[in-house]
Amino acid sequence: MTSGCKNRLLGLTKELAADWAATKDHWADAKSQEFEKRFIDDLMTGVNAALTNIDSLERALHKVRDDCE
Repeated sequence: MTSGCKNRLLGLTKELAADWAATKDHWADAKSQEFEKRFIDDLMTGVNAALTNIDSLERALHKVRDDCE
């Protein structure tokens, strides 16, 4: 279950990164840099933290499952 969520999050994040890279081809001024720093960078940091937490949750769920068998 968690691996599906993780894969979806990874896929959407890659899609966002590609869309942002394409946007920067046409919007490359101080405001775009401010937007990237304020929103995109923070979002990517949050996604990385979420992925780490999903991995931890998945390990804990596997342990619980193994302990119950």
